[in-house]
Amino acid sequence: MTVLRDVTLRDGLQLTGKTLPVERKVEVVRTLLALGVPELEIGSMARPDLVPPMANTLELIEALTPEELRRCWVWVATPRHVEKAAAAGVRNFQYCLSVSDAHNRANIGRDAETSVAAMPDAIRLAEQAGGAIQLCLATSFTCPFDGPVDPGRVLAIAADPRTDGAADIVLADTLGQAHPAQVGALISAVAANTPRRRIVFHGHDTWGMGVANTLAAIAAGASVVDGSLGGLGGCPFAPGASGNTSSEDILFATRPAWFTPAVLAEMVGLTEGLLAELGEPNRSRAAEGARSEAEAFEWVARRAVADQSKT
Repeated sequence: MTVLRDVTLRDGLQLTGKTLPVERKVEVVRTLLALGVPELEIGSMARPDLVPPMANTLELIEALTPEELRRCWVWVATPRHVEKAAAAGVRNFQYCLSVSDAHNRANIGRDAETSVAAMPDAIRLAEQAGGAIQLCLATSFTCPFDGPVDPGRVLAIAADPRTDGAADIVLADTLGQAHPAQVGALISAVAANTPRRRIVFHGHDTWGMGVANTLAAIAAGASVVDGSLGGLGGCPFAPGASGNTSSEDILFATRPAWFTPAVLAEMVGLTEGLLAELGEPNRSRAAEGARSEAEAFEWVARRAVADQSKT
């Protein structure tokens, strides 16, 4: 079974330039969890002066219950980040570094080797907190500064003994420039040549391949895939990176058992309200379809709401 992780409140928000109030973030978290979304990424320990929309992440963490936090992930890039997040109550840590040195310097301020060398301390701190840690490899396919990334470099970091303690490995198409055959090949290689753990695919839809790449990742062995509401998002340190693959589009394509027409209708309403607050466009094709007048189709929102009211 493939799991969706919605990343709206981290990767989705970080390019918007706006900081949502904590109360609104809590509402989004609780709505998505109640709808059945299995996992969320809710914030980042990045410096607030560099990524202002993440400035209230610690307040958000403290506003959530331990049960809610068990389904939530927080972005970290150093052992100190893990320590601070753990003190606030986080138990799921996404330790991120870029495969490309140029992007890792732009994003985190050091080369990739320095980030890998620090990971054992991050793993130790996560374990001491009773939590889990992911190895997230940004720019697994292409770098905005150096171009194509050698798959061998991805495999080397994934198989490095210093990253063995990661429960999952996230392969990120940060720029949305990958194509399905490329995604499938890299995920298959990682699954075959590194320690057994969940593989997560994080895709962007910059070149229109978001859903196709996600399906290729699932076919190759990814058991978790990332998306954001309305395709919101991008990386502030990666020129050319636009929105994430839409959560609605991924769900419409994969159809997990909990995802019903009524759930889609409610999710589309949540997305539209959130994007209106942020002044951002809705890039989800499934959301667009749900607002059509083709009421003979059960996934059209008006039909779904009417059917729900009859039950």
